[in-house]
Amino acid sequence: MLDLDRLRALHAVAVHGSVSAAAEALHVTTSAVSQQLAKLERETGHKLLERSGRGVRLTDAAQLLVAHAESILAMVEKAEADLEAHRGAVVGELTIAAFPTAVRGLVPAALAALRADHPGLRVLVREYDPLESLPLVARGDIDLAIVQDWNNEPFAVPDGLEKGSICEDVADVALPAAHPLAGRDVVGIEELAGDCWISSTPGSICCDWLVRTLRSVEREPRIGHMVYEFASQLALVAAGLGNAVLPRLGRCDIPPGVSVVALRPTLIRRIYAVWRQEAARRPAICAALDALRASARSLQPAGRDEKTTVVAAQRP
Repeated sequence: MLDLDRLRALHAVAVHGSVSAAAEALHVTTSAVSQQLAKLERETGHKLLERSGRGVRLTDAAQLLVAHAESILAMVEKAEADLEAHRGAVVGELTIAAFPTAVRGLVPAALAALRADHPGLRVLVREYDPLESLPLVARGDIDLAIVQDWNNEPFAVPDGLEKGSICEDVADVALPAAHPLAGRDVVGIEELAGDCWISSTPGSICCDWLVRTLRSVEREPRIGHMVYEFASQLALVAAGLGNAVLPRLGRCDIPPGVSVVALRPTLIRRIYAVWRQEAARRPAICAALDALRASARSLQPAGRDEKTTVVAAQRP
């Protein structure tokens, strides 16, 4: 009979590309993974790994076994989720990935509520861009990811994953105080399209979205500076070096020299939680989703500026 832990080790090597990366993902030593693979080779009577340069590659027999291992591990995860659902207890470990403003604006209150209501649940948070976190959920490295899309550019959920709405978040534009349009209540994105912009790093969901949005108004984007943190972006805006799109969720303090103006048409980020279909019945997933939605509902306008309100989504 095939041993589940040995199949999991082989699957991890296939997914992560090396024995050392598999060991890191499984939170064990490289030696432990190598031992599991050696035992699996003896168990199956087939050589599973071959040296390829400085690394290894899977043999044909290993590729065949990995295909079965994916199905077996998915069935095991579903069985474990069904047992948790039958028991109804919110226990165990849950790893959540989120992008920076969600980590700052949504996650702290949600984690505090989960710790108070479900002391048997251990939650771990990891900060990732949505383009990074979705593959991590798909291959089982992360249990739940908080991701985003925009009202003018929805994203498709990859096969094998499910999503649930958390909230909607409006974005404004941060302009240097000396900008000719800084005194306006509302500005059209087309009026700013030719300006210099400050955005996150290339390949991130926000940077790619900004480039496509500016191109939609028939202007080639001028992304002058690329930094990830909004506080750093605002420092550059305050110095008069460009504009930045500024979501309201998790918004940091606005420094002197920056004017925040509403955009027309309104730009809305839709924020979701995403998890694997096999884990859909886990009470921990349901509890985390409820806590995140409650955190979104609890958000209050900053000071008296109603434009900072985050609109919570209804339960599906």
